[in-house]
Amino acid sequence: MATVVILVTTADGAIDRVALQATTLGVSLAAGGPVHALFIGEAALAPDLGAWGVTEVHVADHPALATFAPDAIAGILADLAANLGADIVVGAGTESGNTLMARAAARAGLPFAANCIAATPGDPLVVTRQRWGGSLLEQAAIHSSRATLSVAPHAVPAVVTGGTATVTTFTPTLDDADLAVRVVGRIPAPVAGVSLAEAKVVVTGGRGAGSAQGFGPVVELADLLGAAVGCSRAVTISGWRPHTDQVGQTGTKIAPDLYILAGVSGATQHMAGCKGAKAILAINKDADAPVMAAADYAIIGDMHEILPAISAEIRRRRGT
Repeated sequence: MATVVILVTTADGAIDRVALQATTLGVSLAAGGPVHALFIGEAALAPDLGAWGVTEVHVADHPALATFAPDAIAGILADLAANLGADIVVGAGTESGNTLMARAAARAGLPFAANCIAATPGDPLVVTRQRWGGSLLEQAAIHSSRATLSVAPHAVPAVVTGGTATVTTFTPTLDDADLAVRVVGRIPAPVAGVSLAEAKVVVTGGRGAGSAQGFGPVVELADLLGAAVGCSRAVTISGWRPHTDQVGQTGTKIAPDLYILAGVSGATQHMAGCKGAKAILAINKDADAPVMAAADYAIIGDMHEILPAISAEIRRRRGT
């Protein structure tokens, strides 16, 4: 048995989905031992963590935590883990999650293993983690008095185990150094339609679109399917679509039921962002494009001909 502490944050008024995936791995590593959660977010949601296997939730309540303050949160996590004598500390492998976990490990002078997809209890703890944009899996042993790791998004299915958790609220002590880095304001991105991270279907266009106007067929098909629109890094660099639409290692990591890629070559960094997709349909003029090796279904042809034909067939079958 092990004592595990899990960092849990919220997003858009709900417990972060990737944090719940991290919780599932953390519960399995506890092997019947106590599972603590440091909860940063809406306190009313804290009791819900009991259903995911957490035994005790520690809610940090401080006005400075109303916005993202990575050093403050990392300090709170490091102190809580030390006070509880934690053997393992787990967090979500999102951009913000990795930032927080790395800072917490640094404060404690301990190593940090990012983007893990599996872990085997023992002394030392052995983890399997994604490297090189997900093109390489590394098996590593964490030689440390406390193992600190993050869980790669969509690599571990979140599992409800049932149960209840006790909730304790505390006010952490923070100083000016803890708040030297913090979010002081947000400019909302122009988002319409389905959220890219949560969409069940995503239609992505790549360099093959040719221009911003070339995304018309991509948007049209996405609208018909109730899907989110995505794009490759090359597209955002060209200024054809905003960064918020980018799928990939440096964009949004997705796990839709169906992922349609049109005019996307399939670079390693892009494919690292869609490893969680249940089915991939690739449309490309190049039969030897790297994306074809990862596709479940492939259409060899020009996206400007194929996508309108698919949309037309959908409309015909719907009688619209």
